[in-house]
Amino acid sequence: MKQEFLNVMDIINVVLSAFGFNFEAQISLRDPNDHEKYVGTDEDWALAERAIQEACQEKGLHAKVEYGEAAFYGPKLDFMIKDAIGRRWQLGTIQVDYNLPKRFQLEYTDEDNQKKTPVMIHRAPFGSLERFVAVLIEHTSGHFPLWLTPDQVAILPLSEKYNDYAREVARLFDQQGVRANIDLRNEKLGRKIRDNELKRIPYMVIVGEKEAAEGLVSMRQQGGGEQRTMTVQEFIDKVNAEVAEQTKDF
Repeated sequence: MKQEFLNVMDIINVVLSAFGFNFEAQISLRDPNDHEKYVGTDEDWALAERAIQEACQEKGLHAKVEYGEAAFYGPKLDFMIKDAIGRRWQLGTIQVDYNLPKRFQLEYTDEDNQKKTPVMIHRAPFGSLERFVAVLIEHTSGHFPLWLTPDQVAILPLSEKYNDYAREVARLFDQQGVRANIDLRNEKLGRKIRDNELKRIPYMVIVGEKEAAEGLVSMRQQGGGEQRTMTVQEFIDKVNAEVAEQTKDF
């Protein structure tokens, strides 16, 4: 059981690190002065609480202990993240539960053909998914990492004459896993750039006469960053290399 608990801790660490969250661990135990609101025996609670504390020690995870924060059926290890303005949110959580398997009369047959009651682990790497997404959007102000953002690139043709080339560029992007949309509106380039900046799209590529003639794109990084002209394949390689670097640990 403890090894499985340690494995889940690793999963949550990967999840929170992937999204760039800093977190604190919190061991949530029952209120020592009010056992009435909790189910299960003192013995089972002691086993569960000890298992969580030993797992944290084994991982070298310095966890704050909070009494009265346990679930009614068992203690838990909560992962509290701080958002961009310092507020604390509980996202990932792991809970050791000796009580509910007994209450639901759960059994399994072990290798010696004996009936045993399992230990349940409640595993929620994201916590509440809706809360996780809301905190992520607010934390990043919509500036998602390149690997995560729905649209990695906005393709901006200078005029309708270059719409077909823009579509061809989009097709090449799609073939090699680069997510892009084409802004085909009959608007001036400055308006298109401004609107797509507000969408927090990491890259824009502008295509006009020179680009269409030579198989190029003029790249512009979101927020006024890097700008240069390169071949379509060079840009694809750049995006995929950046994604690979961001995701190498998960």
